[in-house]
Amino acid sequence: MNVRQLEYFLAVVDHGGVNRAADALHVAQPSLSQAIRALERHLGCDLFHRVGRGLVLTDAGRALVGPARDVLRSLEAARAGVASVGGLQTGRVEIAAMPSQAVEPLSSLIADFTREHPRISVFIRAAFTPQETVELVRNGSAELGLLGTPDASLPPDVRLSTIARQRFVLIAPADGPFAEGVPVRRERLEGHRVVVGQRGTGMRRLVEDIRAAGVGLTEVVETEHREVILPLVLSGVGVAVLAESWAALARQAGLLVLDLEPPAHLRVALARREGPITPAAAAFLEGAAPELL
Repeated sequence: MNVRQLEYFLAVVDHGGVNRAADALHVAQPSLSQAIRALERHLGCDLFHRVGRGLVLTDAGRALVGPARDVLRSLEAARAGVASVGGLQTGRVEIAAMPSQAVEPLSSLIADFTREHPRISVFIRAAFTPQETVELVRNGSAELGLLGTPDASLPPDVRLSTIARQRFVLIAPADGPFAEGVPVRRERLEGHRVVVGQRGTGMRRLVEDIRAAGVGLTEVVETEHREVILPLVLSGVGVAVLAESWAALARQAGLLVLDLEPPAHLRVALARREGPITPAAAAFLEGAAPELL
């Protein structure tokens, strides 16, 4: 077994097939397929079911994903550590982030970080729920995660640190029934149509809590794409409950941003997995959540 075989294996997993993985790695498809088969021979088991032209992970393949990511992440940390001797000059931080938290505070954190470390790049990986964010950190797909803190318990090898607290706000059309600057009590949402995010998100949970309290809301659109919510509200489809990180963009679009009464808040946290991290990720944590170092 060698590192290249593991890299090729994970590329097939992440890209969903040999052809797309070969394109992403800029290698010939036969070479990649040969490397995967050599890895299977070495391990003595199939890692993929061949279904038509597609590949589906076997149980053995699923068991290899985590350890393979560990090997590559540890190797990356070792290389970056050697390269950083004499000062952190280059590198890359991979962060999984939910949409609302990517708007803020991630944008501000990156702005501060890149001013301090202008030659280090940041890669943001999309995640849509707290659980998905934590899983991307746990399995090594990203070194760090930024999320609205989940209700469920964390895996034992993932740590969180709260770095911000965001209030939920109501986003509504300017020509609707709500007055600018006047807080909206939850019962005033009776009969309104609401655009919501998918289950597992804080914004969706708050809407469900309001309905559970007896307020009649109609969930007119459910979307995983947070960026479509503001245009939908602007078009009169419905109102939305969002984290206040969207407030500036909503106002720029001509929408009302109103406080909800009683207020509700979302805790925003950074996550990292136990074990070695690259110097670039450590430098990011030093400015954002030093308690995770």
